[in-house]
Amino acid sequence: MSTYVLIHGSWHGAWCWFKVVARLEKAGHKVVAPDLPGLGRDRTPVAEISPDTWSDHVCRVLDGESDPVILVGHSLGGLIISQVAEKRPEKVRTLVYLTAILLRNGETLLRVARDEDDGTSWVIPNLITSEDESYSYVRPEAIKDVFYHDCPDEDVALAGSLLVPVAMKPMKAPLAITDERFGRIPRVYIECLQDRATPPSLQKRMYSASPCQRIIPMDTSHSPFFSRPDELVAHLTSL
Repeated sequence: MSTYVLIHGSWHGAWCWFKVVARLEKAGHKVVAPDLPGLGRDRTPVAEISPDTWSDHVCRVLDGESDPVILVGHSLGGLIISQVAEKRPEKVRTLVYLTAILLRNGETLLRVARDEDDGTSWVIPNLITSEDESYSYVRPEAIKDVFYHDCPDEDVALAGSLLVPVAMKPMKAPLAITDERFGRIPRVYIECLQDRATPPSLQKRMYSASPCQRIIPMDTSHSPFFSRPDELVAHLTSL
């Protein structure tokens, strides 16, 4: 039995993992899928979200586990699992980046997302940012095309009712990681070849700059937890 900790991405919450959690648990594994502060059902105000709020929250989750975990980050969750690996390397067995942000030391999510965009990301033209740039959201009428174009209609409807604005401050802060801590943990990248939010070209640039032990392709949108949960769980359990 392994313990999987699943970290969701921007605007989402633990709810996005419901199909994956059920399948992993049925296979005999322990699964923890927390809501990040200010997202999902957590009501932490945007003004209280610092660059370390999300990673510190996940560190507390890991502190409650007796054995090292397989730490999975989707999209923005990749930034968070990198931070957690630096802070708690002894608590992480494997890092799994699911079409996720994989930065190098000193990089920021916003700069990489904007500077490395080759015009194929559907997020940027559909992103609405608050006047003070403290939070953002994606235009509701665009969410299916951006995130879920191959997903069942009922899952798209669920997501549409649950997505919330996300704090921007952690995305502006440079990532601080070291080879001695973060760098010693095995990394796996699951690339999604139809992704319109984190385009395949950006995924490849990130995992080429920060090499991983395995690259696993999935022919899906940004949200394989909805469109291909059985295939995704098979990849996760193969680790």
